[in-house]
Amino acid sequence: MHNEGVAESIVSIKNLSKTYASGHRALNGVSLEIKRGEILALLGPNGAGKTTLIGIVCGIVNATGGTVVADGHDIVKDFRAARMKIGLVPQELSTDAFETVWSTVTFSRGLFGKKASPAHIEKVLRALSLWEKKDSKIMTLSGGMKRRVLIAKALSHEPTILFLDEPTAGVDVELRHDMWKMVRELRESGVTIILTTHYIEEAQEMADRIGVINKGDLVLVEDKDVLMRKLGKRQLVLTLAAAIEKVPEELADAKLELTKDGTVLTYTFDAQSEDAGIAKLLDRVGKAGIQFKDLQTHESSLEDIFVNLVHGKKAS
Repeated sequence: MHNEGVAESIVSIKNLSKTYASGHRALNGVSLEIKRGEILALLGPNGAGKTTLIGIVCGIVNATGGTVVADGHDIVKDFRAARMKIGLVPQELSTDAFETVWSTVTFSRGLFGKKASPAHIEKVLRALSLWEKKDSKIMTLSGGMKRRVLIAKALSHEPTILFLDEPTAGVDVELRHDMWKMVRELRESGVTIILTTHYIEEAQEMADRIGVINKGDLVLVEDKDVLMRKLGKRQLVLTLAAAIEKVPEELADAKLELTKDGTVLTYTFDAQSEDAGIAKLLDRVGKAGIQFKDLQTHESSLEDIFVNLVHGKKAS
């Protein structure tokens, strides 16, 4: 492997599999290269294997097979060094209820054998709008604030890789947007971020690349823009001036769909295809004697694409 590739990749996951004692196979030979400095969203329905994948990389779950290298360290052979590089923000809000924000975050740093650094802890707490709450006991905080404390704990030891497992599940929209902003700022400070989510808008909003996991398989990993372009569909929607009973014979090959009430014609084409086809189609529609009063085009969202990938059927 040439050097460039090594520098480019901060987490290298090769052929990772996990079968639990119950016989449940959570991961089927997943391979994934995570690029230094990117935001990667792992998207998939609940139970797809996202949390298992994160658990293995973070050393909480033992893999059945495969290898993971985190920032140059094998997570099994060189566990401590690998773990120093990784911050994890778990899904569940388990924190020390009677501790103060300051002490719990300071303690987390100490767990990694890092020298005390009040300046770093202050910086993290300020960045997360927790500074005012530094002397508050955790049990007095709102759910949103507790989640910020989890992020502060994960950042206490200055990791280069940050995992966020469903970071905005159950939080209000305002906090979700705050967290997105914060994740971008973290990336700008040089942290590589991997987040799992089943909120499609989160992946669309945040990620540079998107990996889709379903039933333990990595279905695809793609730059977000490429994914939208490749799998996106565009639709031309014609609202007719007068209802028609059926698509005329001479347009049968054009794959037009007519609504039940006969007032709307829809033409679906690949997002990459040239618009020239549309002009030709409109010309043919006119020649067939169909008058339309409104014309709109729609592009499919990431949600449509995701539904297609996971269910293997057309998104509505």
